[in-house]
Parts: sequence; C-alpha cells; structure tokens
Amino acid sequence: MALRQIIRAIDMHSKRLIKEAGLTAPQLLLLKGMAELGETSMRQLADHTNMSQATATTIMDRLESKGLVRRIRSEDDKRKVFASLTEAGVTLLRDAPTPLQEHFIRRFKGLAQWEQTQLLSSLQRISAMMNADAIDAAPVLSVHPLTDDQS
Repeated sequence: MALRQIIRAIDMHSKRLIKEAGLTAPQLLLLKGMAELGETSMRQLADHTNMSQATATTIMDRLESKGLVRRIRSEDDKRKVFASLTEAGVTLLRDAPTPLQEHFIRRFKGLAQWEQTQLLSSLQRISAMMNADAIDAAPVLSVHPLTDDQS
C-alpha cells in the first residue's frame, strides 16, 4: 500500500507539473540546473543533473524548441556547445512548482541521523527483495514517450 501511495504521489506531482508549467520533471531538472550554473557546457549540465549527456541533449532539444533555452557554439572550439536560459525560461522556472524531490530532501534532512539511516536501509532492503537492486535508477531514465519506436 505504501509503495502504491508513493508511486501515486509521483504521478500526481508529474501531472501537476505538466499542467501548471508545461514541463516534465526532467525538463524542470535541467532548467533548474542551468539556473544554478549559469551559461554552461552540455557536459557540465549533464554531470550537475546526474543525466547522461545524450539524455540532457534530447531534453535540451525540446526546451530549445519551446524557446526556453538557447545553445551557443564556442568560438574557440566548435565542438563545445554552451547553453543558457532565455528570459522565457527564467520566467517559467520562477513560476514553476517546486520539484517533488526538493520537498522530500528538505524533510529527509530534518530527520535525525538514525532515522535517515533506518529509512535508507529499509528502502535498500525493499529494492533487493523486489530484485530491483541491479536496475538502472538514474534520476532520468528515458525521455521518449511510450509510443516512440525504441528500436
């Protein structure tokens, strides 16, 4: 029951994010990373947000098509591309709902150290019991809609 509640909370927050800001959670994560870093390379942004560079680039394509970010090729090294928020991106980010994980992290850090350790241990045990401990659990696993041909 608790796992279903967690999954439902994530789903509800994702729908709210799309409805209110027109963004997916990975898009918001990337925009927030850009706001934190300023003008940055795609490699730095991918590392900062714990995404693969390919995933960050795919998300960046969507954000750029929405006019929320711009990419600029380096004058010194044409292989390097830097990204920054547009005014529309700054405005959207300012008005967007807070990512669900920020609420969680704030509350988690408010717990006593022993409670944090106990929760982490319990979650790791649940993951192992579900044979999920070897599954890739990067913050952003896929940016493709379910209907895309993945082959």
